Amino acid sequence: MSTVNAGGWRPEMGSAQDDAAPRVTNSGDRALMLEEALIFELREPGTTGVDFDDAVGEPLAGLGKFLRREQAALPGLSEPETVRHYTRLSRQNYAIDLGPFPLGSCTMKHNPRLNEKVARMAGFADLHPLAPQQATRGALEVINELAHWLITLTGMHGVAMTPKAGAHGELCGVLCIKAALAARGDTRNVMLVPESAHGTNPATAAFAGFTIENIPATAEGRVDLAALTARLGPDVAGVMITNPNTCGLFERDMKVISDAVHAAGGYVYCDGANFNAIVGKVRPGDLGIDAMHINLHKTFSTPHGGGGPGSGPVVLSEALAPFGPLPFTARQADGSVLLIEEEDAAAAHPYSFGRMAAFHGQMGMFTRALAYILSHGADGLARVAEDAVLNANYVLRSLDSDLDAPFGFSGPCMHEALFSDAGLADGFTTLDIAKGLIDEGFHPMTVYFPLVVHGAMLVEPTETESKAGLDRFIASLRSLATRAKAGDEDLKSAPHFAPRRRLDETQAARKPVLVWKGDAPA
Repeated sequence: MSTVNAGGWRPEMGSAQDDAAPRVTNSGDRALMLEEALIFELREPGTTGVDFDDAVGEPLAGLGKFLRREQAALPGLSEPETVRHYTRLSRQNYAIDLGPFPLGSCTMKHNPRLNEKVARMAGFADLHPLAPQQATRGALEVINELAHWLITLTGMHGVAMTPKAGAHGELCGVLCIKAALAARGDTRNVMLVPESAHGTNPATAAFAGFTIENIPATAEGRVDLAALTARLGPDVAGVMITNPNTCGLFERDMKVISDAVHAAGGYVYCDGANFNAIVGKVRPGDLGIDAMHINLHKTFSTPHGGGGPGSGPVVLSEALAPFGPLPFTARQADGSVLLIEEEDAAAAHPYSFGRMAAFHGQMGMFTRALAYILSHGADGLARVAEDAVLNANYVLRSLDSDLDAPFGFSGPCMHEALFSDAGLADGFTTLDIAKGLIDEGFHPMTVYFPLVVHGAMLVEPTETESKAGLDRFIASLRSLATRAKAGDEDLKSAPHFAPRRRLDETQAARKPVLVWKGDAPA
């Protein structure tokens, strides 16, 4: 953190100055690449961008005990200054409308503007969660129609719409399993989790009170079927498996695994974060799965960059559907849709484990997802999976001679191509490749995940990228791999052309500067 002085750019700011051509400007800007200080550095605390008449304070006279005793240490900016500050920051932000997001585990793909238009329709955008049912029939129709599509696409029996995102959906599915076991008086308490599963899976099961046991992966990156079946017994409540898994591979033994778990009295939870690779092509219900969350903010193209919002409906098998959470929608004999709440549950859903959320879910995500589904249709959704897998395999086979592909021999990947930093020159790592991609104008891929691969680089191009766009990305990644193998020291200090140079991320996380450096307190 440093202050921009009238003298312009300073080296300690880590600006995008090119060492080979140390030309500086008085402003710190480089043409349209604008230097921008922190908002606290633009104006001192104590100033204000808005003046209030003294009379404004009169209605607040009786609220004196709630007024501040001392001035807040906030910078005072005028409206133009505030707009310019955030606009300049936005110019330094990477977005899907600028280029591809090769983020393997996140599926940051193009979000059609049609989805956004629908989500902003007044009847949905202005909907209040406490509005009475008679005033929300259109919204309930949307929820019910989306639920019908999710059940049909997965071949399952029911769906819980309230979970807010992936891990919340996992918890919903695991609580259904726990409720089902309790209903039959079963005290099983062990959940098996393969090494190739998402990291939230064991955390979720532990949170729900289960004991976690890992199941190893084979050399080709899939679940060790022999190890899993050997561990099944009267204490095993079930298995939490990610399919396609975090190595970008389809678990070919999924049906065999499900049958074995069911025969042993357990249930099968599938992490559906990677459903984008199989939507319209494979129905999880046909594979014997009992519960699976679906990330609407991944598979069905509702934006979740920056941490939210998300939505994670959970589809349930016939065995687990009676234990799903409240509330839920139900179509009546007259064709209308009714929201079944707690007061109606005794007759309609007596075995429910309870609520997952205060209300019924993420309405904005529901409208976007349904718009995406209806605009594609069943055949279009199958094409989504086909193109996603095709693009990932194109990336994998284009680069498997330049970068180590630890499971390249395992056959075609799904929608993710996995590489590692093995084979790079001594001292060069995945981080150097990722930082080099920033100089190339690309957002880095997912790095150091999955944990089962050292120095992992997980690339997910998604179905919306063209061959020409993929070729540009592949060429850049190939050039970085070549430089790293040749020991190009310049790569170890990348990025050089970004608004900031490489930061000490470890120090930033462990020793963050949390106080204002001026005279006023934070």
